[in-house]
Amino acid sequence: MHLNTVKKYIRRSPYQAIAAILIMTLTFFAISVFSILTVFSIKFINYFETRPQLTVFFQDEAKKDEVNALKKKLDVTGKVSSMRYVSKEEALKIYREQNKSDPILLDLVTADILPASLEIQATKAEYLSDLAKIVKTPSFVEEVVFQKDVIDTLVSWTSAVKKIGIGIISVLLLVSIFVIVTIIGIRITIRREEIEIMRLIGATNWFIRMPFIIEGMFYGFIGAFLGSVFAAILLVSTSPFLETFFKSVPIFPISYVLLLGILGVEVIFACFLGAFASFVAVLRYLK
Repeated sequence: MHLNTVKKYIRRSPYQAIAAILIMTLTFFAISVFSILTVFSIKFINYFETRPQLTVFFQDEAKKDEVNALKKKLDVTGKVSSMRYVSKEEALKIYREQNKSDPILLDLVTADILPASLEIQATKAEYLSDLAKIVKTPSFVEEVVFQKDVIDTLVSWTSAVKKIGIGIISVLLLVSIFVIVTIIGIRITIRREEIEIMRLIGATNWFIRMPFIIEGMFYGFIGAFLGSVFAAILLVSTSPFLETFFKSVPIFPISYVLLLGILGVEVIFACFLGAFASFVAVLRYLK
């Protein structure tokens, strides 16, 4: 009964329905893109946080006892999640693996040239500065390299993207609510006489309100579905470029279960948003 009424309302003024669907599609396209960017940023940060965050290169004169003492000093802090000593021979193996496609580079480098090192991973990124101060002190340390700047930059970029995305989405959500409230309000105004007749023959308030609320949910459902589909098309079309550009960072593949989960959440939220906007319109115009 209510679905037939909704169909009738939409057929009588299709342009208003198209306007509502377009704005909802734009809103949930932005939400989908923002969600995918959030997944990317999480994968980026997780990747760099699982790499050796602090690498200590030792002088050739460094003794094994001195290195062990430094390891013990770091371990006592409780800020280290893992440590790995890389000898000159192991460093040569890593170098050969990384440059196996270039024989000239392999011939020029021997184990004596490469320094031994200690790869350290902190329990939290903010501990890197404290650990760096400890490892820089000994005289047998040649150089200290750590990725705090990289991680801090990623975190700051992620934070900026979140703030911008939340701002854009908030504006679009408000516009979506305003558009649906306006459209439902126009429909109520046009059908005021019809509604009065329904009341006279005994129709309850909820019976009269329900078609308008279902119409708002319909706009939300279609908008969320189309927005997610367009975002998925954008992701698929740009995936080859992104895989080439970020080949060292394993962003892909993105789980289809995750994408379907995002779609499900968006559809539910969109239906609620459409119902809420329609209910606001009903309270305002249908008294």
